[in-house]
Amino acid sequence: MISIIVPAHNEKKNLEKLLPHIENYKTTIPYEILVAISPNTTDGTNSILHSKKVLLLNSPKKGRAAQMNYAAKHAKGTILVFLHADVFPPKSFLSDIKQALSNNIDAGFFSYKFDSDNFFLKINASFTRKDGIFTGGGDQCLFIKAKKFNTLKGFNETQILMEDFEFFKRIKKNKIPYTIINNNLIVSVRKYEHNSYIRVNVSNLILIVLFKFGCSPKKLKKIHSKLIKTQYHNG
Repeated sequence: MISIIVPAHNEKKNLEKLLPHIENYKTTIPYEILVAISPNTTDGTNSILHSKKVLLLNSPKKGRAAQMNYAAKHAKGTILVFLHADVFPPKSFLSDIKQALSNNIDAGFFSYKFDSDNFFLKINASFTRKDGIFTGGGDQCLFIKAKKFNTLKGFNETQILMEDFEFFKRIKKNKIPYTIINNNLIVSVRKYEHNSYIRVNVSNLILIVLFKFGCSPKKLKKIHSKLIKTQYHNG
């Protein structure tokens, strides 16, 4: 079974679109969807209509890392998939993952494109097709065998920002074989709606460099809050 884990903080509107999209997959591959809801959520996410394939979980701790770990403990699947609420997977999502992990690969990510025809955003998205400095971001939808995830002891809950990159760092350190599937996810441009293209990209670069040089999670969070205007990041 594949367990799709979606961390959510005031994501009701996005989940009302995403969940039916995944629930309606025509596939013989068994799967479940676990929505890990932040304790600070105030938009009524718990009232979302859903099928038996979906389990809504109220995380006792705030923060995306804590939410995803909490859902992972409740997951039944041998494969864990970590999907953002504003990211839409392709129709072959599940079969892509199953096939990728059948070739001595233990983890992986997807390439993506934005839900916009903006030329510069197309350039940004093109970098997700190959391994590079920005590989491992949450929008690329990490998938990993549950045994390997548990071996790495899950996400670092003290990493209040860039928990995805920190986990990927450990994947590489432990020489866990991974791949990038070139079948685009559709990623929301909402971050760019509140910030300029240059501001977002310069901010991302600054945060990545500071992270790689060992900047503390609290300081990264503080810098991120100053650089990027956002109303949806888990707090």
